Amino acid sequence: MELLANLSIGFDAAFTFINLLYCLIGVTLGTVVGVLPGLGPIATIAILLPVTFTLEPVSSLIMLSGIYYGAQYGGSTTAILINLPGEATSVATTLDGHAMAKQGRAGPALATAAIGSFFAGTVATFLLAAFAPPLAELALKFGPQEYFSLMVLGLVASIVLAHGSLLKAIGMILLGLVLGLIGTDVNSGMQRYTFELPELADGIGFVIVAMGMFGLGEIIRNLENETTRTSVVKGITGLMPTKEDLKRMAAPILRGTALGSILGILPGNGALLGSFTAYSVEKKISKTPERFGKGAIEGVAAPESANNAGAQTSFIPMLTLGIPSSPVMALMIGALIIQGIQPGPTVMTEQPALFWGIIVSMWIGNLFLVILNLPLIGIWVRMVSAPYHLLYPAILVFCGVGVYSINSSTFDVYLMALFGLLGYIFSKLECEPAPMLLGFILGPMMEEYLRRAMILSRGDATTFLTRPISASLLAMSVVAMAIVLLPAIRRTREVAFREDG
Repeated sequence: MELLANLSIGFDAAFTFINLLYCLIGVTLGTVVGVLPGLGPIATIAILLPVTFTLEPVSSLIMLSGIYYGAQYGGSTTAILINLPGEATSVATTLDGHAMAKQGRAGPALATAAIGSFFAGTVATFLLAAFAPPLAELALKFGPQEYFSLMVLGLVASIVLAHGSLLKAIGMILLGLVLGLIGTDVNSGMQRYTFELPELADGIGFVIVAMGMFGLGEIIRNLENETTRTSVVKGITGLMPTKEDLKRMAAPILRGTALGSILGILPGNGALLGSFTAYSVEKKISKTPERFGKGAIEGVAAPESANNAGAQTSFIPMLTLGIPSSPVMALMIGALIIQGIQPGPTVMTEQPALFWGIIVSMWIGNLFLVILNLPLIGIWVRMVSAPYHLLYPAILVFCGVGVYSINSSTFDVYLMALFGLLGYIFSKLECEPAPMLLGFILGPMMEEYLRRAMILSRGDATTFLTRPISASLLAMSVVAMAIVLLPAIRRTREVAFREDG
């Protein structure tokens, strides 16, 4: 009964004209950036963060959430039609989706992606509604020691799940932590790491880092690698899958939804991990694995279900614990902070309309996406052929105006440009920026909880080990790092990263 009462609050918040409008805007933008390779939800949400200043908290979070899970839908369209995944999570879909399109079965492939995505999104949203309250209630019992240890585990998990060199992932985490410490120390009132620049007295804004690293950095990378995009599939007929198709896709959709829902909660990129895991599982258990890669409908149903389920369950740790499980969730936490809302378990009690409004909006958004994606396929295909050099000037202007509008400071614009250059350099050095962003977000909070814990324990550092939950979280962090430091695991990570690159 309590769940129904909470969902009623969510329906009241989500079913207003303005919030329905922003939900539609969010999922439409998400579809667009999913279709256009090179943009993606991270860069788009980073660019749009300044816009959230002028919106109500519920409306802004509904829109940004829609962009994220909408991009999972959009990425599958171009993955199937032109073998070009608009989103990293759609890479697995290209393997069989495009093969189906070349066989004249683009319609059933697109319908399969839409059906799987809608089902997985609906189930994952229900899981979010069911499991978020008990997790938030548990988190309310956490003290500063538990929160510090939980954040340590979050950072370690982001290192473990990052691609490529372990040393580089650790370095990016540490860089993010240091950048998060720039500004005025709250306790002493002393400035640190500001190099006597008054503009840095309040620290570096989250929007500046996010828009620079993911917005401008992406633009530079895309300009360097711009290619001409042409559509292979000219006409699409017969969207409805056959009875045999429906029979083949049913079980993979269920398995993909289950895998994606579980993996989406993990720090890293649960949606991406879920899509590849689901594809691998289906190929492994299939009686005819030779069909995979040649147009097996299971190879579309499973990864598309998994990536959408993972995208939506990734909201669970963000909304209940205030811990970002992915770069996009770090941006969502940034959006909450911009609105003056402290992320964590108190959001559910202090902002129930926001919390439950976001959850209910996901059901509405998934319905919007089904309506948007299938009838407008022709538009999405024509859009992907637009030359990137016509798109990036508008993105640059939007970034510059957005950052300047926050503090009316040209220094912030220059700083954003510097982070854009750093983002490009890091990509050349094969250093992922996502761990740095997580470190930047969690660093100040970790410092605050560390100081609180040390004050309460009168300087006794063993307080983190004498409290059972805190000790368990730290033990999990040590075990995770020990496993990933094994030579065989390290070699596998680096080989897999080079092959993906």
